[in-house]
Amino acid sequence: MCSHPTSLSSSAAPTRHPVAAHPEQGWTLLCDGSIVFDDSGELHPDGSVVPPCRVPARPLAPAA
Repeated sequence: MCSHPTSLSSSAAPTRHPVAAHPEQGWTLLCDGSIVFDDSGELHPDGSVVPPCRVPARPLAPAA
C-alpha cells in the first residue's frame, strides 16, 4: 500500500499509480490495493466493486 500524502481538497480524486501490470491478463494493481480491469471495472481492497462502463453496441446493418 502506498503512503503518499492525500489531497487536501475533498473534491479531488486521490492519486493512484500502478504497482504491477498484467496486460496479458487484463488487469493492473494500483498502489492503494485496488485492481483495475481493462474493461474499466475495479475491485477495491474493502471488497467493493465498480462495474465496468459498457456502451451499448449499435445494431448491425443488414448485409446486402
